[in-house]
Amino acid sequence: MNWVTSTYQNLKLKQSTRFLLIFSICSVAVAGTVWACAFEDDTPASIFSPEAFVSKQYTPFFYDSENWYYGKNVEVDDNNQRFNNQVIDEWDAYLKHKLNPATLNYLLLKGDRKGIDSVYNILSGTTPPPKQDSISMDIGKLDKNTLNNLFDYLRLAKDCEKFAIAEDRGWYSDPGPAPIAPDGLEEQLTTAFNSSKKPFIKQRLLFQLVRYYYFFEDTAGRKKHQVNNQAKILLLFNKYQTKFPQNLTYYRTLGYVAGYYRSMHNYALANYLYSRCYDFSYEMKIPSKFSFHPQDDADWQQTLKLAKNNEEKITLWHLLGMEYDPLRAIKEIVAIDPKSEKVTLLLSRVINAREASDNSIYYLPRHNLYQTQDSINSVENLGISIDERKVVDSIALQNNTAKPYFWNIAAGYLHYIHKDYAQAGKFYAKAKDQLPADDKLVMAQYKMLCIFLDADQLQRIDAQTEARLVEPLNWLRDVQKNGTIEGLRVGNCSYAIASVYLKQGDTLKAGCFIDTIIPYTNNKWVQKMIDLINKPNKTPFEKTMLRYYPYTINNLYYHQAIMCAYKEDIDKAIAIRSKIDTIRYDTLPANPFNIHIQDCHDCDQAAKQKQKFTSITFLKTLRNIKADLNAGKDRYRNALLLANAYYNISYYGNNRPFYGSDIFTGVEIYSQKIAEKYYLLARNYAQTNDQKAKCTFMAAKCEHNNYYSLPESDVTTPWTEKYFTELKANYSQTNYYQDVLNECGYFKDFVDGKSHAPTKNADHY
Repeated sequence: MNWVTSTYQNLKLKQSTRFLLIFSICSVAVAGTVWACAFEDDTPASIFSPEAFVSKQYTPFFYDSENWYYGKNVEVDDNNQRFNNQVIDEWDAYLKHKLNPATLNYLLLKGDRKGIDSVYNILSGTTPPPKQDSISMDIGKLDKNTLNNLFDYLRLAKDCEKFAIAEDRGWYSDPGPAPIAPDGLEEQLTTAFNSSKKPFIKQRLLFQLVRYYYFFEDTAGRKKHQVNNQAKILLLFNKYQTKFPQNLTYYRTLGYVAGYYRSMHNYALANYLYSRCYDFSYEMKIPSKFSFHPQDDADWQQTLKLAKNNEEKITLWHLLGMEYDPLRAIKEIVAIDPKSEKVTLLLSRVINAREASDNSIYYLPRHNLYQTQDSINSVENLGISIDERKVVDSIALQNNTAKPYFWNIAAGYLHYIHKDYAQAGKFYAKAKDQLPADDKLVMAQYKMLCIFLDADQLQRIDAQTEARLVEPLNWLRDVQKNGTIEGLRVGNCSYAIASVYLKQGDTLKAGCFIDTIIPYTNNKWVQKMIDLINKPNKTPFEKTMLRYYPYTINNLYYHQAIMCAYKEDIDKAIAIRSKIDTIRYDTLPANPFNIHIQDCHDCDQAAKQKQKFTSITFLKTLRNIKADLNAGKDRYRNALLLANAYYNISYYGNNRPFYGSDIFTGVEIYSQKIAEKYYLLARNYAQTNDQKAKCTFMAAKCEHNNYYSLPESDVTTPWTEKYFTELKANYSQTNYYQDVLNECGYFKDFVDGKSHAPTKNADHY
């Protein structure tokens, strides 16, 4: 039974062909890629750090809801470089450290066949050396026999790279046809292998031959490389595998043998061999795990029978637990050896996956072949899902694992996630006496989980409770801000504390921990927060609480200032703004007093400005313009400038950064009432019909913008086109009217009788 639909499999197979060619040791595992990216997930921040409990060699396999492998520096498709360091080190030892790293890097990794030939020709005297040829001079330190052996191998290795190493074109790129291993290369490789007297080079020639047969048989037809119906790749490997050390080259070779078995649908043996490669080294783990993929329970049971000892069985269950059912794998491994480090990784994955979803164990796949009935039931009983707690609790209570504290912390945390705080506390208490006091990360992890447990159980916060919370909240904030404990996934218990304060009716303290509940449109509340920040003799808890508040006194002052500006209280806005020494991004990007038929913020912001306005110079200019208007000076121009200014500091204008402070301003930024008022006032003072047409059109934009800003649920406010009607009726003979007709398609539709109510929350100019 195939667990992947044929449509998806065919699609992924084409995409994965290039990946296969890049892979150092394995064939593609199509179905594995399906589950790796099949889940849509809104994962909350994790506070359980596998880094505290699991060996670093398993870091790439920590649970990650978005990526195949965990960690910024772990790439699934970096197989062209995966073994570079080890390869360099091995050759360096073989050549007795006579070549410098740059030379080795060029010969083994960077140089192509042409470059290798060029260097050899220089060394042999065929080609004169260029000036300052440091590579050739360095290689000249080698004796003639070593030199010839090295370059004979390098030429063949570079020829093999042409089909074995492929350029990564990106996930969505068409990989194109797979490179084909050429016929003629087999004889050259075989001759070199048979004649080689150096075991170090002979083993690498075996690797090149096995890889050659893998690619040739996979791309050009298997029958051409069979003897008595047995593949040459197997004949060669089986004959010589015991003649060389089981080092990196051996396991890379074994990986291609495993890939061959997989291509022949011998999944049981292929997966067993992949598990042996996985266990060899850190570098072998990612490609081996990626390739490991049992097809059904029958071949899985066959794979298990191939295990030669308990450790090999543990590795097999460990790999299966990462791919399919971790709970069953955990139980099987613990039954074999409860102290195995491989089980700790699976436990961490169970917990981190549980963090990602409280409603379902979606780290279990969508089939039942590798799941016990308990696991199936736990998936079906969404919302309760007690299965993982049963498993982890039972193992933790046995107290016979390598890290009992890890199992008790894990059991407690799983109960915490399910809001079973009493049981969580019991397991945490058991872990306390088992903790390694000298392990900073483990101790920090334990302390943070205890803080979260305490915060979630708070029913009321009084002065005594606040005093108790000072130390843990300060510690948590220090860790959050300073990142002093490497590997710790730091969470935030602010919501739990804020919710208690909200129940008590203390919105000020609640707002310090969760600022999104703060009524910033209420200036009295904002002033209370300012007073708290300015309070000279704060309590220890108030000092701690304010460390969680995300805004500064300057943020609050600026918010007050712009709120006053939107209420046309310019003097007060200037007075408050003057309290601020510095503010980020204070220069307005465009001239706030300019306006156009079409709103083009990018155009306005790119235009040269004779004067750059800051928020304070803008407010002072507004005050001067308003004073001149009130004094009867140039009333049309000044009214129009005020209208333009209020239009441009709204959501629809060219200076959104004016209100784009750290604190969201509120509905005022959408309102066009002030701008509309001044456009109509300017129209009253206008002396020409073109001026009146301009004011009327801008009033129409305000009218429409006010409608666009209405909530979708508002179905009572009618769509009106009062000012469009006036513009058409009264000013159709003006030049400005013709400009509007040419530039504003929406107005042209209106004139042509095609107008209709637009979609709300949209820009039409």
